Formats: sequence, structure tokens, C-alpha cells
Amino acid sequence: MKKLRFGMVGGGLGAFIGEVHRHGILLNDLAEMKAGCFSRNYEKSLQTAEVWNIDPGRVYRTYREMAEAESAREDGIDFVVIVTPNSSHYEIAACFMEHGIHVMCDKPLAITTEQAEALQKMAKERDIQFGVSYGYTGYPIIRQAREMIRNGAIGDIVHVRVQHPEDWVIESVSPEQEAGAKLPWRFDPKSVGASLCTGDLGTHGEQLLVQFTGLHVKRVLAMFDTYPKYLPLETNTTVLLDLGGGIHGQLWASQIAIGKPCSAGIYVIGSEGSLEWNHETPSMLRYTKRNGTTEILEAGKGYTYPESSRLCYASVGHHDGFNEAFGSIYRSYCEVLLAKKENRKAKAYRFPTIDDGVDGMRFVEACVKSHTNGNVWVEVKPETIG
Repeated sequence: MKKLRFGMVGGGLGAFIGEVHRHGILLNDLAEMKAGCFSRNYEKSLQTAEVWNIDPGRVYRTYREMAEAESAREDGIDFVVIVTPNSSHYEIAACFMEHGIHVMCDKPLAITTEQAEALQKMAKERDIQFGVSYGYTGYPIIRQAREMIRNGAIGDIVHVRVQHPEDWVIESVSPEQEAGAKLPWRFDPKSVGASLCTGDLGTHGEQLLVQFTGLHVKRVLAMFDTYPKYLPLETNTTVLLDLGGGIHGQLWASQIAIGKPCSAGIYVIGSEGSLEWNHETPSMLRYTKRNGTTEILEAGKGYTYPESSRLCYASVGHHDGFNEAFGSIYRSYCEVLLAKKENRKAKAYRFPTIDDGVDGMRFVEACVKSHTNGNVWVEVKPETIG
């Protein structure tokens, strides 16, 4: 079977998310890593290549050098994985698209909506397949929920509550800070944009809602909190959601939720039942029928939809994990890209696209505007209101 070739920018040795992407891709045996610019430090890039068994001749000092060289090779990479700080996503993605190379970018897509929309326009003009790695949406049971909702298992959606609380800020940052002390890049508006918590975790919640229900956020009313107070951006986000068609919801994202290491979750109420999922039990879906019993559905069982079961890596009772969730996203991304490169019709496999990434940036921007203007309703995507 023909395999795709991919390269990576960022994600060298010691970088958590780079390893997650690499392992996720390798799970499917659909693509091989062939090149990289893993660090701004060339020696570190070479060390990474040695550990990952990459030809040192295809290790580059800069991403621009990598894009130029790989696009000129007959056996050059088919797609690039971008796992660098947020502020560099735009320029790196644009560079590889200019050289005709497909892209998978870690979220968020960029640091402004204008950048995101420019990438979206470029991808469509150049026929580039562009994915955005909202990892939590890759769990097979999320696809089960989407198919159940689509097939009427809970009737009409009435209300949605989504959350993504973590405790990493309050666990890692001192409440007291010396004046002038340098903060990590994740707290720097120049590196992450106008939002910290909403851009980092709120976007996961927004995309979880989209992939789980098929709905999109139309308007937001947001309130931000910042702790410790000396930080320049928010660490806790509370958002009221207008999902159109008279459906409302709530989103809570936090980086100071003590006791919640990573508790993404969603609860959807329908006219005939409800569905609930939490990242702490990622292979299970709680399904309750109106005036009926509650069932715990498990990924990989014979009753799950094919779109869900095809993404399972572990046998029933052995839960898929975070790497596997990324693997599920890459399985769909690679299968669609292989079909594209072989000029055959691809199956309608779902993965977060650049359109989802643009919507995520619009969501963040609208939340920032809502909070800044005194917690008022702000439209997220006016052209789809109604």
C-alpha cells in the first residue's frame, strides 16, 4: 500500500505535543516521517532526527529551507505537521502552501481571525488539504454521538453544556510574581494573541460542540476572570452560547480548576433524550432516553456506528487514549489525502478542517469583544445566523 510522506516543524525532543502527533500518525501506517525542522537549534533538530531515524540530509535549519527543498524533490513530503507556538502558525502554514504542500496545524489556527481567513483563502485557491488538530474530537465515541444525534436518537436538541477545565496554570504559576520577571511564552499576548484560556481551551470546547452535535456557535456573551491577577490574559472563561434555531448553551473553560487535570466534557439535552461524555472516561457515552433508562455505550461494541468503530485502536474494554484520538484524526486526514493524490473519490471521513479552525478564531475574537465591551452579545459568524 502506498504511504504518504510527511515532515514536522517544531515538536523536537522534549516537546509533548510533537510526540503526540508523531505517535498518532504512526498508529495508522498510512504515512512515514521523512523530514523536519524540529527546533530553532539545528543541533537539537539533528539529535531528534537521530532518535526518530530521519535522514540527516533532510533535517533543515529553517522551515523556509525545508519547504523549498522538499517541494523540489520527487520524493518530497506530501504534508507538513506544524507544532510550534501559536504566533508562528500563520507564516509557516502560508509558506508550505505556497510550495504546494498540504498542512496539518496544531490548534489554534492562528492568533487573529484575519490570519486564519487568509490561510483559508489560500488553501481553497491552491486546493490544499488543511487539517487542524483538535485532538479531543478524535475519540471514536464522539463520532458515535454525532451519528446518534444525526439519526434522531435524542430528538431535537434543546440545550448544550460544554466544558474544558484544567489546573495547569494554578499548579505551575506562583500567586506572587516579582516585578519584571519573564513569563513563559504561553502567557505572552505577542505569542498567543488576545486570549489565553479561551484560545487555549475554549476553542477545544467550541470544536467539541461542533463535532459532537453538528451545531455552530452563532453568538456569544462572555465573561473572563484572571488569576493570578498579574497575568496579562484570562485564565477562566464563562460563555453563554446562541446556537441558532432557539437553541442555547453554556461553555466553561478554565486553567485554574483545582482537581481537574483535563476534564473536557459535553452534555446535550434533546427532546427525546440526552447524551453525555467526559474525557475522564473517554471511551464511554452516557445515553438516557426520556422517561427511560440510562445506558453506558462503549466504543468498539457491535452496536456502534461504522464511523465510530472504524476509529478504534484497542479492543473492547481497553480504552483508546489521547495518542489514539490524534491517530483517529490523522487516519481520516491521510485517507482523504491519499484519495486526493490518487485522483479518486474520497469517502466522507470527518476531521477538523481549516474551516473549523477559522470558526475557532472567530469564536475567540467574539468572546474577547463580548468581555471587553461589558459582557454583551456578539455575533460569531454573521453569514450563518438564522
